[in-house]
Amino acid sequence: MDKFIVHKGLVAPMDRENVDTDAIIPKQFLKRITKTGFGPNLFDEWRYLDKGEPDSDPASRKPNPDFVLNQPRYQGASILLARKNFGCGSSREHAPWALQQYGFRALIAPSFADIFFNNTFKNGLLPIVLPEATVAQLFDEVYAFPGYQLTVDLDRQVIVKPQGEEIPFEVQPFRRYCLMNGFDDIGLTLRQSDKIKQFEAQRLATKPWLAHTL
Repeated sequence: MDKFIVHKGLVAPMDRENVDTDAIIPKQFLKRITKTGFGPNLFDEWRYLDKGEPDSDPASRKPNPDFVLNQPRYQGASILLARKNFGCGSSREHAPWALQQYGFRALIAPSFADIFFNNTFKNGLLPIVLPEATVAQLFDEVYAFPGYQLTVDLDRQVIVKPQGEEIPFEVQPFRRYCLMNGFDDIGLTLRQSDKIKQFEAQRLATKPWLAHTL
């Protein structure tokens, strides 16, 4: 996955509490057997006026003009500002897939659902927990200033506002290490490929019958 060190991006406000994973990516899109193609269906039931299906062409659908991500001022947003308990509901990993494939790199909220929170790190997204009052102030600033951008510096663990003010945030050292180096679970495992090959060779030498198939 892509490394996350410093990211500057436009902020989009998702001004709802308890946004669950079925709202992030509705259940019908879980029929796909690949890990790609979920971005066009992010927040599908809010984003479009017609019902979406896995094989539908986004260009032929009816966008909801009132939905935040369809508003011109938030086009190209890569930082999502949300309210508390974002990502609640089912444990589907498709939710962070859809957010990442839409173009988001960082999420900011007072709290996240536990399983969703863990899944975001494994898919190259950085979820940042800030005090509710701080998040509320960011909402006010996003609404007040079109084109509002933030810089997320994972190396220094700060969010830099347009006027230069810095907001510190916490992230577990191991998760920070993985994001900054672009390591998902598979990438971490492959770092030990030499040791894995050595173990397999030794096992085959002592137990050659394991190489036989029925």
